[in-house]
Amino acid sequence: MSILKSSYVDLQQLKLTDLVLGADNVQWIFTKRQKTKTSTHIPLLPEALKLVEKYSGHPKCIIYKMVFPVLTNQKMNAYLKEIADCCGIKINLTFHIARHTFATTVTLSNGVPIESVSKMLGHTNLTQTQHYAKTLDIKVGHDMNELKKKLTKSVSHERS
Repeated sequence: MSILKSSYVDLQQLKLTDLVLGADNVQWIFTKRQKTKTSTHIPLLPEALKLVEKYSGHPKCIIYKMVFPVLTNQKMNAYLKEIADCCGIKINLTFHIARHTFATTVTLSNGVPIESVSKMLGHTNLTQTQHYAKTLDIKVGHDMNELKKKLTKSVSHERS
């Protein structure tokens, strides 16, 4: 899914040289967003690594030293819609929607700090991310429950 955080053009231009072994010994994408020219560094999750490995032997990837054999934007979006249908997802899935889903459902709702999400999306400031990846009510509720636990623990330690 971290691969779908990209825009179509970023994915289309992703080169093998953009894949780097990070200081944490995990494979990362180090590239610049086409739209903003902002550096973006994204650690690859295991499922994304499987996709990279799957296409590593594809002739187009070998010849052009690309990570994926990217088709036209229209064809890629058509395939995303097909995948959504197969999965019973009732939305018009596109790269833009997938990018939004990565920001909200995959990262923010799983506790990834908005600053990290902003960097992965290649945003130039946090305001872009706040607008783009609105904070979910579930996340707010979870954060408040965590605060409540900490406060309760703190009060019980003070009484001891």
